[in-house]
Amino acid sequence: MDVDKEYFSNITTRERAIFEGAISMGALFHQFVGTPVNKDTKKSLETSMEESLKLQPAIEDVEVEIRFDKLEESMTEFDYTSLTGDMLDVKIHTKVENVKAIIRIEFIEELNYPLMYVEKIED
Repeated sequence: MDVDKEYFSNITTRERAIFEGAISMGALFHQFVGTPVNKDTKKSLETSMEESLKLQPAIEDVEVEIRFDKLEESMTEFDYTSLTGDMLDVKIHTKVENVKAIIRIEFIEELNYPLMYVEKIED
């Protein structure tokens, strides 16, 4: 079966590149927010997030950084905290045919919000 022809012929390649990154970003956010984390598990959690998303269609690369400053602010007396959206700085690089997109989430201080957005498109 030609999945592209069957299910994605109604959108452009550009839209598909954005879709693939956006759907993966939403999955990352809702799957991992709430995960227990501390300074000792930060790196392994970042790696797990990157490796799991790289399995998705059209994902070329994933860069995950859990902001240590936000992590430190949230630590409990039990030496861990739960991952929150404001700790995430993530870039998902997608490629569909000749179109590349970077979908990003980062905490925007002025908005006081972890914003997901399209950072870059290359046709």
